[in-house]
This record gives sequence, C-alpha cells and structure tokens, in this order.
Amino acid sequence: MAGGSGANAIRGSRVGSGPMGEAERGEAAPRQSVTYYCSQDHRSVVAFSVEAEVPDTWDCPKCGLPASLDAENPPEAPRIAPYKTHLAYVKERRSDEEAASILDEAIATLRSRRKAGEIVF
Repeated sequence: MAGGSGANAIRGSRVGSGPMGEAERGEAAPRQSVTYYCSQDHRSVVAFSVEAEVPDTWDCPKCGLPASLDAENPPEAPRIAPYKTHLAYVKERRSDEEAASILDEAIATLRSRRKAGEIVF
C-alpha cells in the first residue's frame, strides 16, 4: 500500500483549519481543584472556578453517595426505606381493634341502607 493515493493525507482535519486552542477559545478561567470523599473510600476531584462558592457536599460520580470535604469523616450513606403498600401505612396508623371497629361500623351502615332500599346489590 505504500505510495498509494492518500498515503500522505492527514486524517481528521480539513484544508484551511488552524490549530484549535486558547487563541481561538480565549483564556481559560482560573480554577481550583477540590477533593471530595464518600463513605465507600472513593476520592473525587472536582474543578471549580476560583470565584465559585465551593459546596460542602457533592454526589460521588462513582457510586452516587454523598461525599464531603472531610477525608476522615465522610457522610454516611442514607438509609433507604423499603417500599410500603397502602395497607402497611394504614396498619401503622390503626390498631387491629380500631380497624375491626371501623369495619363493623361500615358493615352496619351498609346493611341499614340495604334494608331501607337505598342500595340494591
């Protein structure tokens, strides 16, 4: 393939394109690197403008847990509560005795409305 057409072509550029760099984009803003630590022993370095207010916490890009500036005491992982059904929430609010009382009251109301002919089923 030596000497074939296109052997000397520069791939990935076009004629007339100049170097891309700071001259074209302007000077980069001064930055500061800040290191955050999560409870999984991940270390994340984030670049901020020197004028920016650096947040105390940052989500770890590796595991998604919260990370802080303190390497010795990273924030603990939040507890994730298991999914609860509607019935589970109701049972937290009402005792079995309260539930039985409410059910008896509802059945009595339904039976009295059926006797009066208000409900036909």
